[in-house]
Parts: sequence; C-alpha cells; structure tokens
Amino acid sequence: MDYQAITLVIRNNVAVITLNRPDMMNALNTQMRAEITHAVKAAEKDARVLVMTGAGKAFCSGQDLGDGGNAASLDLERTLRDEYVPMLKAIFDCAIPTISAVNGPAAGAGANLALAADVVIAAESAYFVQAFTRIGLIPDAGGTYWLPRQVGAAKAMGAALFADKIMATDAERWGMIYETAPDDAFEDHIQARAAHLAQGPTVAYRELKSAIRGSFENSLDDQLALEAKLQGVCGKTRDFQEGVVAFLEKRKAVYEGR
Repeated sequence: MDYQAITLVIRNNVAVITLNRPDMMNALNTQMRAEITHAVKAAEKDARVLVMTGAGKAFCSGQDLGDGGNAASLDLERTLRDEYVPMLKAIFDCAIPTISAVNGPAAGAGANLALAADVVIAAESAYFVQAFTRIGLIPDAGGTYWLPRQVGAAKAMGAALFADKIMATDAERWGMIYETAPDDAFEDHIQARAAHLAQGPTVAYRELKSAIRGSFENSLDDQLALEAKLQGVCGKTRDFQEGVVAFLEKRKAVYEGR
C-alpha cells in the first residue's frame, strides 16, 4: 500500500508507524484510519514489536472535523463502526507487543488511539485530553472502555465530563499510561524499549496479553485454567528451551520469537 497519511518503517524487527499529517497535528481522517489498519496488519507479519508515534509536535489531535463535510452531514455512527472499529481492533488484537510513543498532545480520538496500545510511553511535556464534551459528544474510539479499566470510574468520569488536560506525569501517576520519559531522551528511550521487546520471546508476549486481558472477565478458577493452557503453549516454544539453557549457562538468552 502506498501510504500518504502515515509512514511505516520496519527495521531490526521493530515496526514504526508515524502519523504523518504534522500540519494538521496528525488529525485522523478516513485515509489515515485505513492506512493505520493496513500498516498494523503488515507490521504484525514482518516485525516483533510495533511502535506508533506522531510526526512533528503532536501525537494526534483526534478526529479531523473537516473530513467528510460539515457537522450536519457527518454520520458519526457509520464512521466509528466502519473506520474506527477496524483500526482499533487491529491494534488491540495485534499478535506482537504494541507501544504508543506519545511525543506530544493526544486529544479526543487521538488520546484513545494511544491508549489502545499495550504500553503507552509519553514524553513529559505531552498531555492527554478527552475533548469530546467540548463539542457536545461522548468519548469514543474506545475511550469509555480503556479509561475506566486504567484509572477507575471516578477518574474516568471526571476526565470525560470536564475534558481537562491531563499532563503525562499525571497520567503516569493515575495508571493511565505505563511511564514518561524526559523530552530530550524520549526518542532514545522508545528505541531501547522497542529493541527490548523485539529481542524477546514473542510467543510468550502474545500469550501474556491474552492472559491479562482475560483476567477482567474470568473467575479465579477460569483464570488459573487459562494460565495453565497458555503456559502450555509457551512451554513448547524454542524460546522457552533457549531461556532455560541460557539461565543454566549464565548467559543472555537469544530469542528467535518462536
């Protein structure tokens, strides 16, 4: 696919999707959503970790309100169902670890796009804002799913109702994101985090994602059974064998991702 609104670079088993509309603060339009969906599926086949970030000063300012006509003619239900859902599901269901590298403001659907990844790492100057009520809407793009699970109902409700700017350091403190990094070290930090996952036991990462997500719906008995099943899968991998041998030989494991 010839990408116009994003770029996709795969190197050393690390795939980097860059939202590439810096003049529009990387606002999401129809083309960008389709390209992200395609790129995530391509990265899943050819890399062992996926990083998503933004070009310029912003991560993503949310929905491009000028895309598709004026407000009166927008079919928001169709747009969410046909364009956002495939994109978000591609990220959420991705078999390799996903990292949102939030380099700047992440607003509205852009904030929730970031939160769809397995791990969110933000520059200290970045911020998140559930801007929807400012224009008479509710959080979408998964916001009503991610936020309550990450920060609890009270914080999620306040963030959505007031549409306050949440600085990255506060988002980290709340548990909304995994960590922050100083702006001047952000790129190097992301590269190091991505390299760590790209060199790790990829199958174990995939099953780990399934186990943690399953825990929100499972009883203890169901979760213990799921752990046993998924651990059985991991125990049959070459990476498990390599991990054990490397441990016994007191050396660093060299994982193949299978």
